[in-house]
Amino acid sequence: MSVIQTMGLSKRYKDRWAVDRLDLRVEQGDIYGFIGRNGAGKSTTLKLLCGLARPTRGEALLFDRPIRDAAARRRVGALIEQPGLYPDLSGRENLLLYAALLGLDSPRQQVDEALQTVGLSAAEKKPVQRYSMGMKQRLGVALPLLGGPDLLLLDEPINGLDPEGIREMRELLLRLNRERGITILLSSHILGELSKLATRYGIIQEGRLVEQITAGELAQRCADYLCLRTDQPEKAAALLEQTLHLTRWEMRPEREIRIYDPVDAKSVGRVLTQAGVAVEELSQHRQDLEGYFLERMGGEKHV
Repeated sequence: MSVIQTMGLSKRYKDRWAVDRLDLRVEQGDIYGFIGRNGAGKSTTLKLLCGLARPTRGEALLFDRPIRDAAARRRVGALIEQPGLYPDLSGRENLLLYAALLGLDSPRQQVDEALQTVGLSAAEKKPVQRYSMGMKQRLGVALPLLGGPDLLLLDEPINGLDPEGIREMRELLLRLNRERGITILLSSHILGELSKLATRYGIIQEGRLVEQITAGELAQRCADYLCLRTDQPEKAAALLEQTLHLTRWEMRPEREIRIYDPVDAKSVGRVLTQAGVAVEELSQHRQDLEGYFLERMGGEKHV
C-alpha cells in the first residue's frame, strides 16, 4: 500500500520552482530517506505533504486519499524545521499544550506515553531550556507522536546532534518503525547515518526527483567494481563472459563496462589484449554511499 503518492506535485515561489513535477512514492512500513542539497526542495515537499503549503499544481495522496481529506491528515504527524517549544515550560507542559490544541481525548495519558516512548519520562518536569540538544530533538519527535500517527514526516531530526544524540534518535526511529509499524519519511544531511535507517531513498535536485531506490539496490550499486573502458565494449563483454565466466556486470555510457564479479584485473587485460581489443582504462573502483549520492546530485557540493 502506498502511504504517500505524488503526481506532478509542484510549488512555485515568484520566479522559482521550489518543487517541480515531483512523482514520489512511499510504501507502508518504509523508512524513506529524502536526500538533497540545501535548497533542493526537501522542506517544501514536506510542507506540501502535511498541508502547510498549497501546491501550485499537481496532486498528492496520503493513504490513497487527497491531502485535504481530514481523516487522512489525522494519521500524519510532522516535525518540519525546528519544533516550536516554550523554553520556560517543562517537556510535559509543552506536550500538554500541544495536546490541547489537537483536542485529544485522554491528553495526560497520551503525553505520558509519548514521553516514555522518546525516553524523557525522567526529565518531564525539567524546563526545556535546560535540555540538551538531543533531548530537545526527542521532545520534538514526541509532539507529532501525540494522536498515534501512522506516518511521520521529519525534517532533519538528527541535524546538530552529537554522536550519542544521533544514536539515541536512530534507535528511537527504528523502534517506532519496527514495533509500532509507523512509516517514516525523513530528510537528513548525514548520509552515513541515514544508511543505517532507510529502507528506501529519494534523491531530489533543484526541486526534481532524480531517483528513487531501495536500500538493497543501493547496496548493489555501491559495491566495488572493476571499471573497464574500451572502444569495443560489446566484443569485450562477450569475450569476458565466455573466457572468465562473468555474470555480474553492466554496460555503461561512454564505452564503460562495470564488472562486479571478483576478477583479477590482469586476467581481464590479458584476455582482451590477446583478442586484439584495445584497453583504454582498467581500474578498481570503490564507491561509498556519500560518493554515490554526490554523483547523482551532480557534483561534490554540500548536501
